[in-house]
Amino acid sequence: MSEPTRHDPGRRPTGVGTPVVVVDDHELVATSLVLGLRSEGIEASRIRPAAERGILAEVAKLAPGLVLLDLDLGRDAEGNRIDGVELVGPLLGAGWQVLVLSGSADPARVGSALDAGALAWVPKNAPFPTLLAAVREAVAGRPVMPDDRRRKFIDLYRRRQAERRDLAEKLGRLTQREREVLAELARGKRAQAVADHFVVSLATVRTQIRAVLTKLEVSSQLEAVALYRRATGA
Repeated sequence: MSEPTRHDPGRRPTGVGTPVVVVDDHELVATSLVLGLRSEGIEASRIRPAAERGILAEVAKLAPGLVLLDLDLGRDAEGNRIDGVELVGPLLGAGWQVLVLSGSADPARVGSALDAGALAWVPKNAPFPTLLAAVREAVAGRPVMPDDRRRKFIDLYRRRQAERRDLAEKLGRLTQREREVLAELARGKRAQAVADHFVVSLATVRTQIRAVLTKLEVSSQLEAVALYRRATGA
């Protein structure tokens, strides 16, 4: 990212005329950003996230510009998580550029947004001059994030996706009962407790566990449970 530039009150800011929209569910953060950008002569406004469709409907009313997009946008009225990553593609399709402004500490999640076409990622706790420099570079059409750093995030995301596909394929080999047995083991139950839960013999459960280990290509219950947790987030 370019070094922050000192604002010259007598110079017309680079971002004038290009709308910047902040999409963030944190009132204080979003309001502070909007006010800070306006103080620099940048046309800025905020959209309060209520649902993905609502966000897209609101930006559709504006001339395309730059969106400062948080990745974790709270939940909608039905309690569903609003995922900023899912908005990147539709925003790009509507002519907007996207600068991810997120406190997410998961580099693979940041990589997913970059892979979807976001220009760059700026940590939400970055100093305002850093954010301002990123906004100026973005609206001027200049690179905001070094290509090698951007590629590292994207590569990590793609590796994580490949790993998840591999785990899903392995779990897909299990029968319904074998998957249920594995889920019980992941909850910390021992073989006898699993047998009691399903009202079957201990020998039956041990046979099912051996089948699980074979199909998952692991040598121990600990490995099987670890794989299951990585695949399901349990």
